[in-house]
Amino acid sequence: MSFLNDVLSPVESLSSRDVTILVVGIVVVLSLPGVWRTLRHVVTIVHEGGHAFIALAAGRQLSGIRLHSDTSGLTVSRGRPRGFGMIMTAAAGYTAPALVGLLGAWLVSLGYTLAWVWGFVAVLVVMLMKIRNWFGAWVLLATGGIIGVIMWFGPTTIHVWAGTALAILLLVGSMRAVVELGRSRSRGARTTDADMLARITVLPAVVWVAGFFLVTGACTAGGVWLLLG
Repeated sequence: MSFLNDVLSPVESLSSRDVTILVVGIVVVLSLPGVWRTLRHVVTIVHEGGHAFIALAAGRQLSGIRLHSDTSGLTVSRGRPRGFGMIMTAAAGYTAPALVGLLGAWLVSLGYTLAWVWGFVAVLVVMLMKIRNWFGAWVLLATGGIIGVIMWFGPTTIHVWAGTALAILLLVGSMRAVVELGRSRSRGARTTDADMLARITVLPAVVWVAGFFLVTGACTAGGVWLLLG
């Protein structure tokens, strides 16, 4: 009960100056290829989690989730190959990290940083039950373990910095992932979520890529605005 009270108790958020430093720092860090390749796994986790959540919400049967060492992923669900449910499921991947990041930024801005981060860890535990490859399980365990250790043993100040950084990582990372989507399509890739959406709707893939960028950009701007207070 004491743990639950601590999680649900509001804490002081970072100052606007500290948030600005964190945003700039994360943008710079994510511009480094090696660091981005590692941290992109966190974005991929939420990407595939978005596919899975919407698939279940749309009444589809979730078969499993895979996370790969090249930072790609695959979520398989069964149901109608077309229709609104399938469209929402396919569109959920690239928008999920930005929307979750926006939710995190909102909770952090209200002081509920611990609830945000421990809730994120809880989702990783739920996803673990649907993972269908060893690397995916390892990524979830490593991510949840690192975050859990920081939150369990770290002081409140570290909790606030970590929770804010997680939200910003998802926001900024979601935009970079969409940029990479556009680049991969320009190099000839035609098996992306945008191409799947183009096959089951009247809109071409480039319109879906643009839509993803608009959503992630809007969420990022909104999330940073919330964090700046």
